[in-house]
Amino acid sequence: MVNHLLIIGLGNPGLEYMETRHNFGFMCLDSLQKKIVPPSSFKYENDYQAEIVGGKLAGVSVGLIKPQTFMNLSGRTVQALLADHPALDPQKIVVVHDDLDLPLGRIKLKNGGGSGGHNGISSLIEGLGSPDFLRLRLGISGAIRGADTVDYVLSPFLESEKKVVLEVLEKSVTGLLLLLTSGVTVAMNQINRRVVEST
Repeated sequence: MVNHLLIIGLGNPGLEYMETRHNFGFMCLDSLQKKIVPPSSFKYENDYQAEIVGGKLAGVSVGLIKPQTFMNLSGRTVQALLADHPALDPQKIVVVHDDLDLPLGRIKLKNGGGSGGHNGISSLIEGLGSPDFLRLRLGISGAIRGADTVDYVLSPFLESEKKVVLEVLEKSVTGLLLLLTSGVTVAMNQINRRVVEST
């Protein structure tokens, strides 16, 4: 299933991870899925080890993909996609993921580059054989300073952070729709700024 653009959200499957910081990518795709035309729900596709929904956003054909392999093995999904669609262009892929290097409330659209220590991105780079895909980075740094990194990223957002989280999700969806209609440069100018101060 390859459409005009693939948007991949990163996270971990399972109810225990649903609203954790590491699942910000899944949360964004869940918000984006509500805009799909015609309305449709995510369905698990075993061939790709992923939940997938296809349709149109802002008139553009897209596939929304949530790998169900756990974060560190997300690249298996794109490997399976490449096996079926060897002409898949990394430039037609946008990956939405949490980012410890950005504060909560900050969103950044980036084209290519390294993994920044993010295991999900490392796995995708390996699976695609290329780092040349767009990344929508959603900041998660801020609360619980001094916590172990693994414990921190797998912790749920605090009640005091949820207003910022909702604002980030709203701005992320708006930014991705702008990317589809107006291109990378316009979307970057809109997205790459602070959303709201966390409290």
